[in-house]
Amino acid sequence: MDTITGLATDERTARIALAVLVAPDDPVTGRMVDQVGAVETVRLLTTDGPVPTMDQTGAALWRRRLPFDASPDAVIAALRATEEFGCPTLIPGDNGFPSPLGDLGDRLPYVLWVKGAGSLLTGRIEDRFTITGARAASSYGENVAHMLASDLASEEKVLVSGGAYGIDAAVHRAALASGGHTVAVLPGGIDRPHPAAHRELLECTGDLGLLITEFPPGALPTRSMFLARARIEAALSGSTTIVEAAARSGAMPVAQWAHELGRVVGAVPGPVTSATSYGPHRLLQSGTASLVTDAADLMDLVDRGQATATTRRVARDQLSPGQERPAPAVGTPSRSM
Repeated sequence: MDTITGLATDERTARIALAVLVAPDDPVTGRMVDQVGAVETVRLLTTDGPVPTMDQTGAALWRRRLPFDASPDAVIAALRATEEFGCPTLIPGDNGFPSPLGDLGDRLPYVLWVKGAGSLLTGRIEDRFTITGARAASSYGENVAHMLASDLASEEKVLVSGGAYGIDAAVHRAALASGGHTVAVLPGGIDRPHPAAHRELLECTGDLGLLITEFPPGALPTRSMFLARARIEAALSGSTTIVEAAARSGAMPVAQWAHELGRVVGAVPGPVTSATSYGPHRLLQSGTASLVTDAADLMDLVDRGQATATTRRVARDQLSPGQERPAPAVGTPSRSM
């Protein structure tokens, strides 16, 4: 009879098992994978023995806190679906695994499922632009998102968004219509069902651009999966721009992650009478985001952000051996999120 540890005998399979059985974006598990590898992490989760760097109470809490199903059936199903669907997987260390995700530290995805042009993940981070916003977008928001994405695509930039309705859909459609490149970061399995019109858009994105997710085939989105997806959207690009977002919009965590990672954050202003203007206006008011009205604004922000980062690196490298180095910039992800 198969067991989870019997299946997870290599790093890739063990990471798929973790993606199936463990909640995403768990820094404790991520730290364990980094320290001892995925195979050993799976073994530690399925036994009652001691855990490196944890006392007995801490180990018990770690195991109890994770919704870990001891049955291997879900892992077997995910492995079979991955093979039948024919979508490659990427794990850290693979050629093509996006290096900017390394900035996530302990929150690095265990594994990525991809469909389409994986080369879109390997170019310069400054050439990828995340644009996202409200699913219940207004015609104003969709028009602005379309304009930004279309103009950036014409400059051969890669547009990253979340594959959802509203602003995300407008970004993907504009990039494809302009003959440009787009990446959809999905909050569920790469094969999950969608209504016909949206399914056609995502299929086209997978054929001409790229679909990417940290969730196994068949996984249906939950709130925690939407929140986890935000860090990947933010980390993949040199900038994140919010076009319409209500107070509790799932787009706001993307901007928060981009800020925590030291990426450029932009926001498009909207009518003060619209609830979907709250998010962009709050980001602008707090100083988290800079004003974006067109693609030229956004590209200028990214250029200035890159120049500032270069200046900081040069200043750091020119310090004499006895000089105190400055504290790290905001580029380290918050562990309290």
